[in-house]
Amino acid sequence: MARAPLLQLGDISLTFGGDPVFHDLSLNVQPGDRIALVGRNGSGKSTLMKLMAGLIEPDRGQAVRGPGVSVGYMEQDPSFEGFATLGDYAASGLPEGEEYRVALVAEGLGFDPDRAPDTASGGERRRASLAKLLAEAPELMLLDEPTNHLDISAIAWLEQQLKDTKAGYVIISHDRAFLRNLTRATLWLDRGEVRRQDRGFENFEIWRDAVWEDEDAARHKLDRKIKAEAKWAVEGISARRKRNMGRVRALQDLRAERSAQIRRQGTAAMALESGSTSGRKVIEAEGLTKIFGEKIIVKDFDLTVMRGDRVAFVGPNGTGKTTLINMLLGKVEPDSGTVKHGTNLQIAVFDQTRAALDPDATLWESLTSDPEMRVSGKADQVLVRGQPKHVVGYLKEFLFDEGQARAPVRSLSGGEKARLLLARLMARESNVLVMDEPTNDLDIETLDLLQEILDGYDGTVLLVSHDRDFLDRVATTTIAMEGGGQAVAFAGGWSDYLAQRGIDEATAMADAPKAKPAARAATPDAPKKTGLSFTEKKRLEALPGVMDKLNAEIGKLNDLLSDADLFTREPVKFRKASEMLAERQATLDAAEVEWLELEEKAG
Repeated sequence: MARAPLLQLGDISLTFGGDPVFHDLSLNVQPGDRIALVGRNGSGKSTLMKLMAGLIEPDRGQAVRGPGVSVGYMEQDPSFEGFATLGDYAASGLPEGEEYRVALVAEGLGFDPDRAPDTASGGERRRASLAKLLAEAPELMLLDEPTNHLDISAIAWLEQQLKDTKAGYVIISHDRAFLRNLTRATLWLDRGEVRRQDRGFENFEIWRDAVWEDEDAARHKLDRKIKAEAKWAVEGISARRKRNMGRVRALQDLRAERSAQIRRQGTAAMALESGSTSGRKVIEAEGLTKIFGEKIIVKDFDLTVMRGDRVAFVGPNGTGKTTLINMLLGKVEPDSGTVKHGTNLQIAVFDQTRAALDPDATLWESLTSDPEMRVSGKADQVLVRGQPKHVVGYLKEFLFDEGQARAPVRSLSGGEKARLLLARLMARESNVLVMDEPTNDLDIETLDLLQEILDGYDGTVLLVSHDRDFLDRVATTTIAMEGGGQAVAFAGGWSDYLAQRGIDEATAMADAPKAKPAARAATPDAPKKTGLSFTEKKRLEALPGVMDKLNAEIGKLNDLLSDADLFTREPVKFRKASEMLAERQATLDAAEVEWLELEEKAG
């Protein structure tokens, strides 16, 4: 016998500020459903989730839970009033004697349950909200951007919990890898309508593009029909007025149908423009060491950043990624070592804390109050990459409508706040771009556009992100910060880093919570171990594949560089290919030495 749905939404209509958010919306969530809820920023995803949770009442229709079904919702901005610690808040819905669940979840998510809410960061507060939901273990979990502010190790832990649970869940997330690994159905919220496909997020973009192609074909067909009918009306209507008024009314109906069709929202017109060209060598760091108390951020760290590099910094929260970047930028002094900057650097920074935004200011004020964007004597214009633009016109390029220009920042969704920050950032000319967690809250289409923009950016990018898919798409070098002062550079993005470490995604994610630093070479006086450990055996098995991949990449680069005219025709491409060849060769040499040492040790 089929079980009743966990949740049913029937004929839901909801209006905010006179604008319809949903109209005649119906959907079911079944037991065991693992659903990705996707859609543009501002399309109403979080609102729909709050409807599911019973936190918002619809104007019409109803939400019905199955008999005895418990529903849990991860609040984005929970109230901690009356709670002494984050742990007290997270345990507030648990039966007496089961508070231990919070400690288990807090360890996996990596936050201190004993911290007072007024001293906690926004990320810690959100993790406490997620911990509350997981500890309560409802039959239906509603998770709104659960991976924001989580490092890769905590994301790994959360993925495993959701894979193991028997509960149903609905997830809003920008993290493609997270959604691909967990979901088996997709709800697509698009222009007030919800479509469902019983396939996971991996198939979403193919499905979305097919729907849009069908819409375009139907619209084109209707346009042709209207054009033909209009031509008939112009050429002969006066002579056939009485006999053909029905056909004229049909033409009017066609035009009404066409104007009523819901238009797709365009993509943001985001753009980056590099300023004057920086020197070839952007940053050179030698022997950097930084220690806070007993915590070693980095020790004897060397790095050379060349113009055009995209350098990603990854590692567990608290390992010092932002501190290291600030040392490279000259904002934090190292305990020892040196940092040298190249010539003519113009640095622009995207801050994950959103500290640059005043929640009480309007969007208009957020742009015009920026000294670098202010146009003297023009209160309604901003300076965008050296050219004046009207404030509303520039906001529209980032998908804000005219009515939002005078709205306070606090009224924006997380994704809209991120777009507003990008609007401020992209108004500047720069040749060094620093982006600290830029992917938080952005929708899939905006992430795609941001990646394309970074690909075409002539300057240098320093990036902190825990979004594995975005790292693979953008990074040319990955700095893995593994704790204990270990910061190691690898060519490529996240997947390249794993390949060079000789581990697959599943192993990396399973081991990530431990985040142990890589072992150092034994000193001459250390006793020599015999035989291979489990990890060494796995590494020895993986190394041939790693070396084969490196050899293939070296072969492709050699083929590219064998073009005698490449240097003259595309000097930038020639330089990058030469640098990549040197990096790949060095990595191959190290892998071959490691393989020989392990073979010898294995006996």
